[in-house]
Amino acid sequence: MKSAMIKFGLAALLSTSASVDAFAQEFTKGFVNKVDAKAKKVTIKHEDLKNLDMPAMTMVFRVEDPALLEKLKEGSNIEFVAERLNGKLTVTEVK
Repeated sequence: MKSAMIKFGLAALLSTSASVDAFAQEFTKGFVNKVDAKAKKVTIKHEDLKNLDMPAMTMVFRVEDPALLEKLKEGSNIEFVAERLNGKLTVTEVK
């Protein structure tokens, strides 16, 4: 009986971790046109933002994390994740 419970628990744990991976954010390619560190904003020309159902375009995003602003240099190609936080389009990850 203990063996069956351990197997069931392990199966539940594995299925949970698999579903978490399914929600991993997809990075989008973009080009940094402008960085306004004082306003915590960045202008990016980007490919389709699938998670936000947006076509490719150039737009301004908020950047909450100051460490991310340091990774954003005008004229550079980036890969990033954008999400809608408190109703504002916000860059949440950069690589």
